[in-house]
Amino acid sequence: MSAIPDAQPPSSVRQPMRTPAGLVGDTPVLWIGEPFTAPGRGFWAKLEGHNPGGLKDRAALHMVHAARLRGQLRPGARIVESSSGTLGLGLALAGAAFGHPVTVVTDPGMEPWMSGLLCAHGAEVDPVPSPHPVGGWQQARRRRVRELLAAHPDAWHPDQYDNPDNVAAYAPLARELAAQLDRVDTLVVSVGTGGHSAGIASVLRGSFPRLRVVGVDATGSTIFGQPAAPRLMRGLGSSIHPRNVAYDLFDEVHWVAAAEAVWAARRLARDHYATGGWSVGAVALVARWLARTLPADARIVAVFPDGPQRYVGTVYDDSYCRTHGLLDRPPADDPDEIEHPGERTVTRWTRCLHITDPLARNAAARTAKAEAKAEAKATTPNGAAR
Repeated sequence: MSAIPDAQPPSSVRQPMRTPAGLVGDTPVLWIGEPFTAPGRGFWAKLEGHNPGGLKDRAALHMVHAARLRGQLRPGARIVESSSGTLGLGLALAGAAFGHPVTVVTDPGMEPWMSGLLCAHGAEVDPVPSPHPVGGWQQARRRRVRELLAAHPDAWHPDQYDNPDNVAAYAPLARELAAQLDRVDTLVVSVGTGGHSAGIASVLRGSFPRLRVVGVDATGSTIFGQPAAPRLMRGLGSSIHPRNVAYDLFDEVHWVAAAEAVWAARRLARDHYATGGWSVGAVALVARWLARTLPADARIVAVFPDGPQRYVGTVYDDSYCRTHGLLDRPPADDPDEIEHPGERTVTRWTRCLHITDPLARNAAARTAKAEAKAEAKATTPNGAAR
């Protein structure tokens, strides 16, 4: 009887683990080619869904460990964080590993499967009842976190959006990729808190100076300068501006709509078995296009943040997708293009090569306006100095 194709040789088999935290990392890389991609083209996918809870297990464990070392998180103190799900699972894992109760502040959009799993792992789920009028559900969750921290002074907030430890947590993932593939020419990553995109890209660019970094955002997300709009997709995009986003690392950004991500995630599931949710679908769609348009020898890597399990009631549920108009809407062969993020509001897959930090841009605009106002005030109506 022949051996199983592509089975791991004995030297690479994982050693037995004594704690679930030991299962995090060393995730596999899988080739995604035809029929998802054009003939003779393809890309490599880093399957972070092979972690116990997903990609953010890495960040949760690292942030908790670092906070304990600094004395910010006392033994047995509660951890309180806002999450749409994946980081919540990671914090539940870290809470079990280090002995901390965990409260995950979420909203009604969290899938029942995810909420149930968080509770099963010992986390307390605290959903906010209504969105913030400007910042949406994300800002409402952050406000609730502040309320809980005020009520429990000993509690600790990881603050995944602005915590540099969230970035540092992904250096091992970058080193894994470098060891698994020897060379990476283009990295395709979803962007939400900014942690894994910054952490992976900064380390890989140190090894591969010519690395091209492609960010994948959701339509309706404000991260790269688009106006905020209601979003179905969870796990990528944001209605606030996380400071962990390293704008200087990106060479281009693609915004992807929910129906386009659903199409790609379902095609991956059917054609390659390895798939995931909103982020995976969006990232795969962009990587598929890059595999067709870049030189054939370009080594493209896409990070798949999770697996499909939590999306059985959304991305993979026909009733849900019909209700939201997500079925039978295959994406265009190529993205639309805009010159700069503020050119117009995008509602379909769109690409932009001009990357700026919206907060820095807005601050510069306010400064210029103030300087112009001061200059006008310092002159007479005919332009002479007072």
